[in-house]
Amino acid sequence: MKILLVEDDKLLNHHLTTLLTETSNQVHSTGSAQVALHYAADYPIDVGIVDLGLPGMDGLQLIREVRALKISFPIIVLTARGTWQDKVEGLQAGADDYLVKPFQKEELLARLNALVRRSAGFISPKVKAGDYELDLSRKELSIAGQLTILTSFEYQILEYMMRNARQVVSKQLLLDQLYGDGEGDPNIVEVMVSRVRKKLDPEGTIQPISTIRRQGYIFNLPCN
Repeated sequence: MKILLVEDDKLLNHHLTTLLTETSNQVHSTGSAQVALHYAADYPIDVGIVDLGLPGMDGLQLIREVRALKISFPIIVLTARGTWQDKVEGLQAGADDYLVKPFQKEELLARLNALVRRSAGFISPKVKAGDYELDLSRKELSIAGQLTILTSFEYQILEYMMRNARQVVSKQLLLDQLYGDGEGDPNIVEVMVSRVRKKLDPEGTIQPISTIRRQGYIFNLPCN
């Protein structure tokens, strides 16, 4: 997942960034609402985590600004305030969920995965296409019931393509999935897609991934 983390507590920001990165996510982290607006407008984001008690522009106003820009990725609010009025105010501002501090890291990860699945149209923690089954929680691929080992980059490429099945995905978008800032070597994407192809279709008979000349790649099978 591509995650925008907006938390001005430096220690908590560091811990959350480490947790999210170690669970194979790409994290844009900041303690500034203005910087967060830049990330939200200019970078591909799957889900946002926003603390309400930000300096200057607070979390509620930040969420309103994001929604005013017609940016629709799901947002989970972190708050030290536990009253129902505060929760309702956050949801009315445009948030999709809330988590009261202190919280367990497992709950945060579960909430994030659930939000992204719902926003992508998946209500199951698994994405299936024929014999292929991608477990979004365990970040694993099974083919005809047999576990297939993927590297972190291979998994990120495949998950993004399956989430956007039957749509052309540009090399730049895939590069952003891997590096966050798009500064990686585009040749890495070609290598990763080639490796994923071989693992999905070693005999070359199914061809689940096609190259669209000068446009990118497409995952050909319908996913559910």
